[in-house]
Amino acid sequence: MKLQRKNRRALALGAIAFSGALALTACGSDDTGNSNGGDATTNAQAGSIKCDDAKGQLLADGSSAQKNAIDAWVKQFSAACKVQINYKGGGSGAGITAFNQGTVAFAGSDSALKPEEVTESKKVCSGGQGIDLPMVGGAIALAYNVEGVDNLVLDAPTIAKIFSGKIKTWDDAAIKKLNPDAKLPSTKIQAFHRSDESGTTDNFTKYLGAAAKADWTYGDGKAWAAPGGQAASGSSGVAQSVKQTSGAISYMEESYAKEMSTVAIDTGAAEPVKASSDSATAAIADAEVVGTGKDLALEINYNTKADGAYPITLVTYEIVCDKGNKAETLPTVKAFLTYIASEEGQGILADNSYAPIPDEIITKVRTTIAGLS
Repeated sequence: MKLQRKNRRALALGAIAFSGALALTACGSDDTGNSNGGDATTNAQAGSIKCDDAKGQLLADGSSAQKNAIDAWVKQFSAACKVQINYKGGGSGAGITAFNQGTVAFAGSDSALKPEEVTESKKVCSGGQGIDLPMVGGAIALAYNVEGVDNLVLDAPTIAKIFSGKIKTWDDAAIKKLNPDAKLPSTKIQAFHRSDESGTTDNFTKYLGAAAKADWTYGDGKAWAAPGGQAASGSSGVAQSVKQTSGAISYMEESYAKEMSTVAIDTGAAEPVKASSDSATAAIADAEVVGTGKDLALEINYNTKADGAYPITLVTYEIVCDKGNKAETLPTVKAFLTYIASEEGQGILADNSYAPIPDEIITKVRTTIAGLS
């Protein structure tokens, strides 16, 4: 409760920040963060951002799940600091690969670096290594397209059977049992998964492995391993596929599921829980920091039964070198990360369907950013 009260105060301030981002959108900002102008409200908001020695252009890549948040942040930061930031959003796997090849200043990933990836990062982080900084929280929504069904409850075993092809139609007995009042059609289930390596896939399959061990035997990871189903690229790709396909269901970061029907999950709590900023923050507050040194990787409790906590929750990390960052990009990286980890920056998240990182964790992130070299 303490974490949630603190975050609600942060969200109130964030609403002001987000109004500035919307104003920039209306004034024609492009995808790389260049602004064609801005009104007095936007300029006043942008003026509160500390640019320090930020300059030039910054290249980044990674998680598509956080791209909507990054875009909102970039519009604010670029207006204040006249810096061009190009975040490609090609997926977590692509981001980590680019980071370890030294072609981007930072990467975004919905999964913490693996030991072998940390080892690889030491080649580009002179005297240091890549570290994970939790920056964006979000619920992984299960969006579906079933005519006549506006409310749908599923539990972990049923979800596992749907995505492994064992449950094939929407009027299956297991789904009926969870939704006794719904008019479920005999429509064939079209389950979509990510075709690219994705931290969202990694978190979703970790949830299935933790909460439905008997029904999910395909392990976890960024690459989809279960048989069957259909594939689409990126969060936007699976979202579009669900919108266009009758009987479809897929997993995606909540911000991509706007104006779509989403599943409420029966976790064993008092009531089924739907994906939202508040329910994701409640789950992240139950996470444990498992990273060592300056690394702040978290372990999510996918088996949570706490009231109001949504179990399929991801945390997106910004991956940077703790030491050995390139001299020409370090000031810009630090200034941008300092802004997005600030109370103002975190406040933007809820208005964009993301969850702020709880205060106890984001405070550690701010300290770590200040010490980057």
